Amino acid sequence: MSTPTRQQELAADLLDLALSRRTRYLQDLSELVTIDSGSYDPDGVNQVADWVQHRLRRTGFTVERVHFPADGSYQAGDALVARKKGTLRAGEGGRRILLAGHMDTVFDRGTARERPFRLQGSLAHGPGVSDDKGGLLAGLTALEILDEHRWTAYDELVLIATPDEEIGSPASRPLIERTARGMHYALGLECARENGDLVIGRKGVADFRITVTGKAAHAGIEPERGANAALAAAHLIVELQALNGRWDDVTVNVGTIKGGSRANIVCADAELRVEVRAATVADVERIERAIQQAARHPAVPGTSVTVEQLDLCPPMEVTAASRRMLDMAQLAADAVGVSLAAATTGGVGDANLIAGTGVPTLDGLGPVGGADHTPQEWLDTTSVPQRIALLAALVATLGHTADASR
Repeated sequence: MSTPTRQQELAADLLDLALSRRTRYLQDLSELVTIDSGSYDPDGVNQVADWVQHRLRRTGFTVERVHFPADGSYQAGDALVARKKGTLRAGEGGRRILLAGHMDTVFDRGTARERPFRLQGSLAHGPGVSDDKGGLLAGLTALEILDEHRWTAYDELVLIATPDEEIGSPASRPLIERTARGMHYALGLECARENGDLVIGRKGVADFRITVTGKAAHAGIEPERGANAALAAAHLIVELQALNGRWDDVTVNVGTIKGGSRANIVCADAELRVEVRAATVADVERIERAIQQAARHPAVPGTSVTVEQLDLCPPMEVTAASRRMLDMAQLAADAVGVSLAAATTGGVGDANLIAGTGVPTLDGLGPVGGADHTPQEWLDTTSVPQRIALLAALVATLGHTADASR
């Protein structure tokens, strides 16, 4: 019989610790889900932040609590950035690892009272049980069992918990990007896909405002003196939607149309809002050039078109470095008895922003869950111990390994 490797022994110990925490995990999850913490509910988000901050400090982390100024009528909740130094400096092979989760949900205040946490067989239900309270709690628990095991073979562990991921992280994006820079690896705490897959790639999203300018005229007496911006916009919509399918993993959607003032006036102005999703930065740039090309040649004489990019959430690209991270995750999974694959998705999250800084990133490292953003949201409680142990074992592996980004 072969002698167990050090990694296998560590993984077995971590799995035992995770199994011993299962009942406590479910109690904690019930407590977190009972707190309404919608993105537009800063008081609720801050209640979750209080809870998470207490747990992190108890595990030996120093915690910076970041308050964001109000932006117009919107006030975000606080963010947390927690740090813990290990015993290996970067020059000695130690690595800096970032774990990222979010404290907000998509649900309005009162939802937790209407649909409280409940267990139905092996499935847990409740607002945010999967997205992302189950994943965030898995991250906290993984860090706790590593601390209990007295594992310190890393340069630094950092956990960031954000208050506004569900609305695109408008307040916390600069903090996320600033925190990510200088990290060797990043692990997203969103829950795994319904089939257990990790997420190795997420499409990026670019939003555009396209303004079509024409010329008004009386629609009954002298329509020939006008230039119909609505008609030009209609031709442009057809042209833009036809870009779908031109490149793999690229989608274009004209989501809103506005134009005109009255039925008896030739339309002088129209506006389109367009969303583009693509798996790589190169594809985002390619589709932007195609939109600009279409805008240069409006179908209606006398009209003109301007294109303005309003926002860009970068893709979490599948790279050689992220594939090597997946290889490490699969080795850790084997050690704790989990079969592991990875998928790409069109949904975006804070992992996109982290990957956009150049840090190799894997996401979906929470327990298995699904039906996010719906009343049917669920978390498979049988997956909890193995996924916590997998996450802890992966952190341990990455903590003192050769840089996967090289």
